[in-house]
Amino acid sequence: MKKLQACRKCGRLTTEKMCSYCKSTDLTTSWKGLLIVLDVESEIAKMLGIKEKGKYALYVG
Repeated sequence: MKKLQACRKCGRLTTEKMCSYCKSTDLTTSWKGLLIVLDVESEIAKMLGIKEKGKYALYVG
């Protein structure tokens, strides 16, 4: 199983070599907290500026 990496630009979690959301290759395995967004209209998603469903890191090192 591949390790999840967090995109330093948008915080999205991925197992690929490039972020599928913002296309950044600046990824790290140094992250904490997992947020799964199912509803982009939720208060949490709005507060964090998340506009697409997915898995996100709360802290990216």
